[in-house]
Amino acid sequence: MKDNLREIFLENIDSTNLWAKTNIEELEDKTIVFAGAQTQGRGRLQRKWVDLGKGNLFMSIVLKPDKNYEHYANLTQYLSVTLCKTLEEYGIKPEIKWPNDVLVNGKKIAGILAETSVKGTKFKGLVLGIGVNLNAQEKDFSKIDKKVTSLNLEVGETIDMVEFKNKLVTSFFKDYNQFLEEGFKFIKRDYLALANFLDKELCVALINETKTGVASGITDKGELILTNNGNEFILNIGDIL
Repeated sequence: MKDNLREIFLENIDSTNLWAKTNIEELEDKTIVFAGAQTQGRGRLQRKWVDLGKGNLFMSIVLKPDKNYEHYANLTQYLSVTLCKTLEEYGIKPEIKWPNDVLVNGKKIAGILAETSVKGTKFKGLVLGIGVNLNAQEKDFSKIDKKVTSLNLEVGETIDMVEFKNKLVTSFFKDYNQFLEEGFKFIKRDYLALANFLDKELCVALINETKTGVASGITDKGELILTNNGNEFILNIGDIL
């Protein structure tokens, strides 16, 4: 672990993101908060992230950069690419479902959620949370209403959570400063190589409606380009159904 990174381990917590947001004024930039167990983990769109027991990763990264605010929205996509690279070290082939879901063999293995903290008009920081299924049994998945998997089941052996965390954090910060300078364009090639949704007919749930069409590309800002009967829609938020 690099010297300028600080770590806080919490044995039991409701949510590492919530704890980090609550304490963000006292936490330094690049503080890593991780937990042994998490009871109220959340993903995008207020979905619950189910705790599958000890040995899984529940982690939040506190970030307080002082510039390039326009690239914050793509940090979840940057983390999804970083996670895929880490998973590849274990000999598996992950994929990305727009915008930042990471799948293995069509099953979700991780959840990512970014939350900003603002006091009045002052930006206090960003909390980037991630949960990764590292050690679970198939019977545990009965608690979840989606197709999910865990790394241990994919590779056939128990995963060292701390070792995995260290690999992921090291990889994340290796190119972090360059990503802040260049934004999504810096990871676009890698992101497209991992994307499992391109050239497919999709139905995307937005806040108050759904859009259908063929996923014809990704913009330099990480937005989904959806084409339907000659009409092109640019989506910066949504959920592929």
